Amino acid sequence: MLADKKKKLLLVLIIAFSVLGISMTFYFYQVFFSPNVLLESEQPVALRIPSNANYKFVANKLYEDQIISDAVSFGFVAKVLDYQELVKPGLYTIKPDMTNLELVRLLRSGDQTPVKITFNNVRTKEDLAEKITANLEIDSTQFLNLIQDSVYIRKFDFDEETIMSMFIPNTYEVWWNTSPEALFDRMYREYNDFWTDARKDKAKQMGLNQKEVSTLASIVQAESQKSDERPRIAGVYLNRLRLNMPLQADPTLVFALGDFSLKRVLNIHKETESPYNTYKYAGLPPGPINLPDINSLEAVLNAEDHKYLYFCAKEDFSGYHSFATSLAQHNANARRYQAALNQARIF
Repeated sequence: MLADKKKKLLLVLIIAFSVLGISMTFYFYQVFFSPNVLLESEQPVALRIPSNANYKFVANKLYEDQIISDAVSFGFVAKVLDYQELVKPGLYTIKPDMTNLELVRLLRSGDQTPVKITFNNVRTKEDLAEKITANLEIDSTQFLNLIQDSVYIRKFDFDEETIMSMFIPNTYEVWWNTSPEALFDRMYREYNDFWTDARKDKAKQMGLNQKEVSTLASIVQAESQKSDERPRIAGVYLNRLRLNMPLQADPTLVFALGDFSLKRVLNIHKETESPYNTYKYAGLPPGPINLPDINSLEAVLNAEDHKYLYFCAKEDFSGYHSFATSLAQHNANARRYQAALNQARIF
């Protein structure tokens, strides 16, 4: 009788432990392998983990932004996989229906998603700093401080006047949490990649170095938005440089004055004392007056070979220019444009 009771008790215990074991197995399976990322939009979301963030920040961010539905199970898996001590900053793409195991492994691996940075139509260092950091963790002030650091930029063989020519406008992929210094290094590599031996040879044949090409390209870019016309304008300035004629480029005066709203350059403006005043001083100014894009750089490197020494805007306001080989012809073109301005009452 007693033996039967013991057998029954043992059977009950075996069944109980079996049920408990099955329940625990099922629970652990659910915790590790069931979806915990339940996004309302059913679209991937970006999780940004700042530098120096700890596990508490990440866990709170995931839950408060409603990326995960169960913070406890996520915390358990994070603990088992030692993620709590291995938080890596960056931008991560979280996909719908990810399990805790998939999510923790992603964050633990540091396999972040790159972001795109694009900068163009840049006039000043402040413009550049703002645009290049727009999608990054660092702010514009941090990057601007580097651009303006005369000691720092000299290690890249640039100075305060020429540093803007190091940045080639384009779209690049970088890490969201890249540091200002790492971003600077990346842009320097892109600069060196752009300046192939073939491009360097073209510049040398024109008697220019890389920085001078960028400076001239910035003037050409400011003179015309018509990409098909830029090589001809570049040819005009190269002809003037060969003859040691002042470039007399209005955009350099606008830059010198710092008034980018200026529509018409007058004689009084031409008296401005500045190394960027190409009416007073022959040769190229000390550095670029904007950030020349690839099209403008190529326009200089592939400038038209012609005899033109002058150009002015066409009177039809098309954005194109009339070119001349003599001052008399240029003055006639200029008078037509001036008359069109007066008739349109543009001052």
